[in-house]
Amino acid sequence: MATIRPFKALRPIKDIACNFAALPYDVYNRMEALQEVLKEPLSFLKIDRAETQFSEDYNPYDVKVYEKARNLLQGMITEGLLVKEHSCCYYVYELTMDGRSQTGLVGCAAIDDYQNDVIKKHEKTREEKEFDRINHVDTCNAQTGPIFLAYRSQRTINEVVDKVKQANPLYDFVASDGIRHTVWKIDCQKDIFIIYEGFKNIKNIYIADGHHRAASAVKVGLKRRQANPGNNGQEEYNFFLSVIFPHDQLMILDYNRVIKDLNGYEKAEFLDEVAKVFSVERRGVEQYKPTEKGTFGMYLEGIWYKLTAKDEIRSKDPVEGLDVSLLQNHLLTPILNIKDVRTNQRIDFVGGIRGLKELERRANSDMKLAFSMCPTTINELFDVSDAGQLMPPKSTWFEPKLRSGLFIHELE
Repeated sequence: MATIRPFKALRPIKDIACNFAALPYDVYNRMEALQEVLKEPLSFLKIDRAETQFSEDYNPYDVKVYEKARNLLQGMITEGLLVKEHSCCYYVYELTMDGRSQTGLVGCAAIDDYQNDVIKKHEKTREEKEFDRINHVDTCNAQTGPIFLAYRSQRTINEVVDKVKQANPLYDFVASDGIRHTVWKIDCQKDIFIIYEGFKNIKNIYIADGHHRAASAVKVGLKRRQANPGNNGQEEYNFFLSVIFPHDQLMILDYNRVIKDLNGYEKAEFLDEVAKVFSVERRGVEQYKPTEKGTFGMYLEGIWYKLTAKDEIRSKDPVEGLDVSLLQNHLLTPILNIKDVRTNQRIDFVGGIRGLKELERRANSDMKLAFSMCPTTINELFDVSDAGQLMPPKSTWFEPKLRSGLFIHELE
């Protein structure tokens, strides 16, 4: 049974919410982060990526960077730009992109649920990527970026959310990227009780995005438990900031691939090799976006092809049967000799939000070959997690992205 509890959020005053809220810290490289902060001085990114306040050659992992983040956060509190709730609340958070909305609940998940596998994972984390966020959270004494969680939709929770959305919102703005962000506060004790009890009836919750942020938050909590042996498990550091979406609200976009070369094959030889495991249909210059599982678009030298996985390579295994696995295990690895997509410099990944024109552009410029994919479904993500397995890298691309800074969870 899952624990999702309300909390006393630290959040921006309404007048600055649009300028303050920022995309997740890890969608920017260092130069992009600096440019964003210069463009929008109020952006929460200056706290999330405090190296933007130092010279370009300054070590972004130096202790002074994290201290700067803490001082910036405290300064905004002192200036009255950030306010803290007087009582524990949930929030309804709706994001709208291209006319489509998805609505989640903001609350705090339990690190014990993470440890006990009530919260399911589908990715491995790397310690070097956790290091930065551990120091950031610990030094700021706050979790600043929410974890993106999903659960199987439950009627009682949905009814409260739908009711709350009839009231006037706390925030309602359109960000610079065109995404609309609308927030409502849930402070009615009856509604809070229904939501809390509703999650207690849910067996599992799933990390959709933010595995490294979750792992970092948990490690900070465990560190503080160890430093406070008299803790009772209810201290704020025992919980981490999350936005939890019912599965039927979510849309996963395709996560496409572009390849540098044909691994020494001539075009005809390469197509012959592919045809041994996929049916190959030439589609011409018209872009091809697959709509059925087991099918792929392939763009090579100005021509699109439709690839269909042959029956002998399909699988009912929750991981082996994924489209990303079919492509990886039967084409990228054996034919193109791309074995580890995390480290191989001959492959790159293009989020579906960029469209097929971006695949064509890359294949016609710095790359040679492109593949358009069917999106992984949320049920496939659940199936992999329930089986205790891991998804291949770059299997899911979620849009729109949650904004950081709208809700901050202080650990004390």
